[in-house]
Amino acid sequence: MFKLNTFLFFRLPSAFWSGVRFFSLSDTYAQTKVKLNWFNTNPFGSIFWAVQGMAAELSTGILIMKEIRRSGKSISMLVIQNKASFSKKAKGKILFSCEAKDLIKKALEETIATKEGVTFWLHSTGVDSANDLVSSFEFQWSIKLKSP
Repeated sequence: MFKLNTFLFFRLPSAFWSGVRFFSLSDTYAQTKVKLNWFNTNPFGSIFWAVQGMAAELSTGILIMKEIRRSGKSISMLVIQNKASFSKKAKGKILFSCEAKDLIKKALEETIATKEGVTFWLHSTGVDSANDLVSSFEFQWSIKLKSP
């Protein structure tokens, strides 16, 4: 995780300084975490919604980045739409989890085969230390093979 969190520091400094960190990563599952601190709090004493969004987006995006690297192709990725819902104040440590199964792999195979852009949705949920749902995010990603 040290290497991934170093990546955050240099490539996504706003997420790093807001306290977002990688927690766990496998081929199909990723978790990020963020803990309430003075830098990411809102006036209501909970984690600012945008910081939650950074942690949630990162849990989806890292899985895409990993699969793109595995493909060996030059592929661009972009969030084109997102949805969020909040069910409880985000206090303490919040874990954001995304499980993608074969969805990303299939989308990459399609964009490589057709040389057309492909869009798909990934879901990330944030839970607190009591395992209560705090927030839920959906991101519509677009991937496309880069022109040579």
